[in-house]
Parts: sequence; structure tokens; C-alpha cells
Amino acid sequence: PISVQTNQTVADTKKPIKVLASFFPIYEFVKEIGGNKVDATTLIPIGIEPHDYEPTIQQIQQAENADIIFFNGLGFESSWLNKINNDNLVDTSVLSNLSQGNQIRNPHIWLDPVFAKAQVQQIKNALIEIDPNNKLDYQRNAINFTTKLDSLDSEIRTALPTCNKKDFIAFHDAFSYFADRYGLKQHSITGVAPEGEVLPQRIQEIVELAKDLGINVVYSEELVDPRFAEVIAQEIPDGKVLILSPIEGIEEEEQERGVGFIDKMKENLNNLKQGLKCV
Repeated sequence: PISVQTNQTVADTKKPIKVLASFFPIYEFVKEIGGNKVDATTLIPIGIEPHDYEPTIQQIQQAENADIIFFNGLGFESSWLNKINNDNLVDTSVLSNLSQGNQIRNPHIWLDPVFAKAQVQQIKNALIEIDPNNKLDYQRNAINFTTKLDSLDSEIRTALPTCNKKDFIAFHDAFSYFADRYGLKQHSITGVAPEGEVLPQRIQEIVELAKDLGINVVYSEELVDPRFAEVIAQEIPDGKVLILSPIEGIEEEEQERGVGFIDKMKENLNNLKQGLKCV
């Protein structure tokens, strides 16, 4: 049985159903599956770093008026989710079968294409449950997007064996599922969330690590201050900073160009190939 907690279906299927996604990757998945049958919005604005985001009263009210809300799960939205009173809250992480224990969990499953497919599955199931009249559309869209995720997965699997290195330095601990999936080793400057001051001692540790491993690329992110990564890069031979996006939000200019989730994943792969010294 699918653990989708939807308590009512939308009777009037002429209008698109009002769907709220917690933040950018979930919003992208919802748009891919829902197509023109959904009116999708994102609770956390697209260019905002989402980890410590606190929704406004207006955003909470908007969430309560949505027909269905999709969130990532694994604790990512735990600071505000319980403030929302809506019967149709869907956790997209449940089909990835990651432990639901009380330890601090890493929520970044969307960066692993295999787990992303499980999230897509969950979104499709919940949309069909709340809007059965458009079942065929949701099924077809889910198959199309899953095919894109499959080809992304095989592109990554094909590229990485040509690399001379397995270790990379990410800004925050966002790529552990990705690294596990593809046999890499992630080191990160900060923890599971990118906020907070980076201590000089931590910078020194990363500089030493980079030198020991012969790493010359330090990865930053589009929504955080690049200075920490730049300071480290200055201290290592031939050091440079590239972007490795946790795809938690994108810049406005990218949104205007229509850059999507798969595009961002491919950019990540290209930048990773530089840092991992791939042939």
C-alpha cells in the first residue's frame, strides 16, 4: 500500500489542482508529473537557501488552501511543517526506504537519480489518488521523466569510471547519497545545512585534506557566500572554485532561462569531472 495521506479527491477536474511543493526540486518534480493538470507553486522562494527558511503567515495560509502539499521529508521541512493545517500532506521520501529513525538524517535524496525516481513515483501516486480523472496523464508524464532520470543515471555511471580521483570537497554535506551511489567520497566544509560560520580551524583542516589528496578544486554553491571556498582554493596548489549545486534553489537568471533539474545535474557532472580529473 502506498503511504499517501490524501483524504479527499478534487471533484471539479476542469480547473487545475492547486499543488504546493516545499522547495525547488520537489516543485520541479511536481511540474514534470502534473503538467498542465496542476497549478504548482513553491512555498520556499526559488532563489532562497531553504535549510533554515521560516515561512511567513501568508505562506502558511496559502499552504492551507492548497489541494495537496508535497514535501521532501527526512527532516528537511521539520521546522515549519507542523504549523500547516492541511489534510493532504505527502512525504516524497517514503518510497526510498531510508530509515525513519530519530538520528539526524541527511535529507538530500533528490541528488541521487535513483532516489529521485522514488520521489517521482510517490508524487504520481498521490496525484492519481486526489485527481483520478487525469490518471493517464500523470502516468505518462511520470514515465517520461523517469526515463530522463534513467538516462542521467547511466550518463553519470559512464563518465565516472574514467576519473583518476574519487574524493571531492563539497560546500555542505549534500552529496553523500550521490557519492554512495556512484562510488565517490564526499568531504564537506560544513554539515548537513550550509548555514553558520566556518571556523578558521575547519578551513585549515580542509586545506590540509586537499593537499593530502592532491585535490585542486573546491566546490561552492550558488546560494551561499563563495568566500570560504575561495580562501581554501587560494591555499592549495592550482586551487580553483567551481559550483557543485545541491539544487536546493536556483538563481533568478537561471529560472528565466528555463534551467531545470536535469540541466543542473548535468552541470554538476561536468564540474565534478574537472575536480575528479576525468579523462
